[in-house]
Amino acid sequence: MDWVMYLRLCLVVFLQFAIWGAWSPVLAARLFGPLKFTGKQVGWTYGTMYLGCIVAPLIGGLITDRWVATQWFLAAAHLAGGVLLLLAATKTTFRSLFVVMCGYALAFAPTLPLLNSLVFRHVTAAGTTFFAVTVWGVVAWVLAGWGLTAWRKAKGAGDGSDCLKLAGGLSLLLAAYCLFLPHTPPPETPGEVLPFLKAFGLLSDPNFLVFLVVAFVVATQLQFYFLGTAPFLGELGVESKNMPAVMSIAQAAQVLATLFVAFNEKWVLEALGFRWTLALGVAMWGVLYAVYALGRPKPLVLAAQSLHGMAYAFFIGIGFIYVNQAATADFSASAQALLTVSLFGFGFFGGTQLTGVVMDALKAEGKFRWRPIFLVPCVVTLAAAVAFVSLFRG
Repeated sequence: MDWVMYLRLCLVVFLQFAIWGAWSPVLAARLFGPLKFTGKQVGWTYGTMYLGCIVAPLIGGLITDRWVATQWFLAAAHLAGGVLLLLAATKTTFRSLFVVMCGYALAFAPTLPLLNSLVFRHVTAAGTTFFAVTVWGVVAWVLAGWGLTAWRKAKGAGDGSDCLKLAGGLSLLLAAYCLFLPHTPPPETPGEVLPFLKAFGLLSDPNFLVFLVVAFVVATQLQFYFLGTAPFLGELGVESKNMPAVMSIAQAAQVLATLFVAFNEKWVLEALGFRWTLALGVAMWGVLYAVYALGRPKPLVLAAQSLHGMAYAFFIGIGFIYVNQAATADFSASAQALLTVSLFGFGFFGGTQLTGVVMDALKAEGKFRWRPIFLVPCVVTLAAAVAFVSLFRG
């Protein structure tokens, strides 16, 4: 293994997800607490990232597939993102923060598929696999939260803006580091067709179309986990002070699943193929929601969170590999961007709206009726898994 190349790639992945992990899990506490935002305002603040994922990734993919080396684009995007995060830390009204976070989303969103594209370009040179590098993103997400928790225990949380300041500082650090990443220029002989049009051309492949549609459907259902788990576990008796540790079960399982695939990627894809590996990931979410709907025993419910981490590795992680193999070098960044738009853009944003409607509709006497709420994503994800196995060939 080329350890120098491997460590260079691991560090950029680590910093990328440390940025996101520093602010995303805890910003809501600042918005609901000191800033007194309404639930709708908090939802729209977080929704800026999903809106950014609808607009920006395909533009970033076009630029890096045609004109600009990927590492230069990443450096500029994270520089702008760092400045905007530090500016966001000073905003105390919904309108001003929403505008700044919209700008930040437009800067950060294209870096998600472009990071994948850069890693895929260089993992062969490192003598390793995609999963052996990206596992550090999960580790970074967890460590960023733990680091912020330790800081707050020592210094106090203040007004909660420290999460944005930490993320902004990490973003500026990553911008500087991107200048020293392996050179990743656009293809030397780009085709006549624009890269994003080639990416959309993949939809003519029935397998790719089935995959993208299922990815969108699954993404809409994941918001039931992201928005519902904490209040659901709270009603089961999990204390708020223990909630971060309990919910890290999913991240721990994701690390283990990612490491398993990293060391057995060839065997997994040869034994199961994309069809059964991706379907297994979707089915894991269906089983998770079934356990949530059952609601007991409590130890089983807590342990079931591991299914989310494993599903993320088997469906979304393997999904990025599938897209990379489906595309050619001259539009690989745009192909990754297309998946990002479907998953993190339309899927996650639509999911926030759907989940909110379902949770409000299935509330009685001020309390959520968790069984019927979780049966909705349970049925949808299991049906998506069956549809995927029936329609996908490969």
